[in-house]
Amino acid sequence: MEILAVNSGSSSFKFKLFVMPEEKVIASGQIERIGQAGSVTTIKHNQGEKFQRKDNIKNHKQAVQILMDLLLELKIIHNYSEIDGVGHRVVAGGEYFDHSVVVDDDVIAKIHKIADMAPLHNPANLVGIEAFKKILPHATSVVVFDTAFHQTIPEENFIYSVPYEWYEKYGVRRYGAHGTSHRYVAGEAAKLMGRPLEDLKLVSCHLGAGGSLCAIKNGKSFDTSMGFTPLTGITMATRSGDVDVSMISYMMDKLGINSITEMVYMLNKESGLLGISGVSPDSRDIMQVAHANHRAQLSLDIMIKDVVKYIGQYAFEMGGLDGIIFTAGVGENSDEIRAAIMDRLAFLGITINEEENQKRGETGIISGDDSSVTVMRIPTDEEVMIARDVVSLTHKEG
Repeated sequence: MEILAVNSGSSSFKFKLFVMPEEKVIASGQIERIGQAGSVTTIKHNQGEKFQRKDNIKNHKQAVQILMDLLLELKIIHNYSEIDGVGHRVVAGGEYFDHSVVVDDDVIAKIHKIADMAPLHNPANLVGIEAFKKILPHATSVVVFDTAFHQTIPEENFIYSVPYEWYEKYGVRRYGAHGTSHRYVAGEAAKLMGRPLEDLKLVSCHLGAGGSLCAIKNGKSFDTSMGFTPLTGITMATRSGDVDVSMISYMMDKLGINSITEMVYMLNKESGLLGISGVSPDSRDIMQVAHANHRAQLSLDIMIKDVVKYIGQYAFEMGGLDGIIFTAGVGENSDEIRAAIMDRLAFLGITINEEENQKRGETGIISGDDSSVTVMRIPTDEEVMIARDVVSLTHKEG
């Protein structure tokens, strides 16, 4: 069967088309700048062949139609009926969803209801869901929630120290994010270590433009660094991570800002590595100048410190640590940042296999044979997890 995995953003969407259960990718790509001049469609297919075209795409409905037309034109599929299911990433599922679900009117209504928990993501996710359902009404439509994996977190780890009624009435709690990625790499880590996932205590470090850590105990999410929204936790590309909330009112007064929306925008888009370094949100750019730029080096040092802090916290919370996983753009490709984090953890008996650590973008154990903890580099694959969930739910429907 053929399954389309979709990740819709406010002005773009990415996709992968799989043959399942073989998990063979027959096409992948993205459409960027939707609603803007010069929209770009990129499709990779046929073992590396690349198609690219520029259009002026008005909205997601038009973008989805263009994609489907191109899948036919490029002979990736012969008719729409070949696609048996479509899986959609949705950022926030709140407490409604602790697993992936088949789309129906009730599911749509609940995603709408909690859209303010992820205002930049959930509405865009819904647009993608509705656009694909109109073109592929025969296909099973499934939503996979970033927050679902974290619904196993114990109450003591998800409740904030604020009036408990805020949780009861308004759902204020730690929800986390990147759950699909953490779930995938944890399973791959167990295979790499040759041990049952249920027996392991792992810390998954999803380090990209957005970053989060997840403590995984007995195969389940036990704690995670992102909170009510993806703003908190470690220092990220443009997000501040953890800050003192009293500082927000202090700086609103100092800067003459009257809108909390403006301040939250600054914490999301103008902070993190970009805000500290003044150079770039991209760690690669920062590393090129860090030797001669104090603020650039400081931004990296703070991010690395944050990761080390959360790893230490989670090791103590879980009562031990068997493995550390590095994944996502920075985690998979920056041997320098991985090495810096591992060096800070050397007192725990963690050692580095320098040769293995220098490799990028491939699965491998990067700790030494004598290391007290197995440290791994595992490329994430959220799309294949989405496809697997679609297959599972399609079979249940059948």
